[in-house]
Amino acid sequence: MDSPAEPTETHGDQIHQLESKVGQLEQAVESHASIDQAMGVIVAVGRISPAEAWDVLRETSMDTNIKLRQVAELVVAWGATGDLAADIRDELARRLRHRGAA
Repeated sequence: MDSPAEPTETHGDQIHQLESKVGQLEQAVESHASIDQAMGVIVAVGRISPAEAWDVLRETSMDTNIKLRQVAELVVAWGATGDLAADIRDELARRLRHRGAA
């Protein structure tokens, strides 16, 4: 009688993979919240639509070579403190001017 094949993954491996996925999902939810809040700041400041705010945020991230999540966090902090790094502030202003924003 043949013995059953050994499982390739142990329960510990499966638990580790699931914990890793949960961590990734938690980080994604946090990033999404920061991005939504940053878009709100940009909508309010620039008097533009949410779709335009998304473009401004994304393009600012690309042009400054700073991760989108980090740019979003800095924009949210700017909304609370009034302080924003010059490179991001300048790029946001340029993007908003390009769209004819207020």
